[in-house]
Amino acid sequence: MSISVLPHRDELHVGTGRLYIDGQWCESADGATWTHVHPATNEEVTSFAVADATDVDRAVQAARRAFDDGPWPRMAARDRKMLLRRYIEALTDNADEINRLQSLDNGLPINFSSMYQVSASFAADIFDYHTGWIDKLVGDTIPHFTGAEYFSYTLREPVGVVAAIIPWNAPVFLFAQKAAPALATGCTVVMKPSEYASLAVIRMTELLAEVGFPPGVFNLVLGEGHATGEALITHPLVDKVTFTGSRAVGQRILAASADGIKRVSLELGGKSANLIFDDVDVDMAAMSAMGMVTWGMSGQGCVCQTRALVNRTIYDDFVDKAGTITQMITYGDPFSEATTSGPIINQRQLGRVMGYIEKGQEEGARLVFGGDRPGGELASGNWVNPTLFADVDNKMTIAQEEIFGPVLSAIPVADEDEAIRIANDTTYGLGAGIQTSDVKRAHRVAKRLRAGTIGVNGFMVMPNTPFGGYKTSGLGREGGLESIEAFTETKTVDVALTDSPI
Repeated sequence: MSISVLPHRDELHVGTGRLYIDGQWCESADGATWTHVHPATNEEVTSFAVADATDVDRAVQAARRAFDDGPWPRMAARDRKMLLRRYIEALTDNADEINRLQSLDNGLPINFSSMYQVSASFAADIFDYHTGWIDKLVGDTIPHFTGAEYFSYTLREPVGVVAAIIPWNAPVFLFAQKAAPALATGCTVVMKPSEYASLAVIRMTELLAEVGFPPGVFNLVLGEGHATGEALITHPLVDKVTFTGSRAVGQRILAASADGIKRVSLELGGKSANLIFDDVDVDMAAMSAMGMVTWGMSGQGCVCQTRALVNRTIYDDFVDKAGTITQMITYGDPFSEATTSGPIINQRQLGRVMGYIEKGQEEGARLVFGGDRPGGELASGNWVNPTLFADVDNKMTIAQEEIFGPVLSAIPVADEDEAIRIANDTTYGLGAGIQTSDVKRAHRVAKRLRAGTIGVNGFMVMPNTPFGGYKTSGLGREGGLESIEAFTETKTVDVALTDSPI
């Protein structure tokens, strides 16, 4: 007996599998295709077109024309809002289908795929938030510094053609996180999803086309990063690149952006710490810490708190309780409501996760639970049992490098100062968690942590709050006013009010 996702494919509207360029669905120039393999079973689900450099050029050229000569950047705020409102309604009406396509994409359990923060409902809210800014993109009037007869003011204008590249772990959320502010500000977009998760994005693009966006405003190219993505980030007519993914690719994007001085927003992952103090409910702390890296995405989230820095007075109790939590995980058919956690996205990443687990044992960490793969009906998929390491030293590889799998490293700490020092002792700085019942400590510690998003006794990303990282976790912020600013340029205008200006 084995699980299979293929019956669920037949229940869903699996899209055209084609590229969307200049308002038209089309095949790739060279006829190349990619076969989508589901990570839970390694079954071949469907195939779709792969864009080469010629296709990418066509898409960017279309976006360029739509920005330079088309109506979108010059459209009345009321009309642009009305069109985006229709799209929000379409997302809401098709939310269940999009969530299920996401599970067919990457193996997210359907209960998790439908949870607010990674769901189509959340994507609709992200679009709703940014749509609200369309008629509020105001500049400033500035008194002239010398008092001369000038009227000086600023305008906030769209940055231009945006290349948006998103990963496979939360494609629905990240589609909205990048497309919503870009479209709201009047930019045009060429989006490339991960080749491992394109189905939900294809459907979201179909809905964009159906509600009537002008040709060239939004374009979709599919394919691998080394070819399709490279052609997109190096294209001379792209004004801005917004990317979520690995640090190595982010570094490549930064290097490629130098030629045209492209604007760049990068969210590049993390090695977030969860600081657990001795005034907490240990059962709840263990549930929260272990759940963060095992439920849902199985640790395949950039902001997952994969280092638990636990006060020594509760450390042994925490490790015991966390080990118990791992036994509550249920693997299986992602479309079953009984399944709590998903598979690793592909076999290459599966090998990488298992390599880190082996490295942790070699370097002296104590394996408390897991560290292996399930057998039986799950053997054909990319599954890794939830894994807990104890007595980890922060200099170990598993404490310094992003594993992107269901692996938690527990590190004992003596006091608040040591917890903060160890939390900051990483090249990353995306997020951190603080678990304490002392409100003064919570604010004190949050201020000292070098990370972009801090969760105190909980954590949520919202459309109206900025999200991003310090250090090598990236550049810029997504969400809130800062995401609007990231897709605009500021123009200063000086108007002489006299016939004899200085």
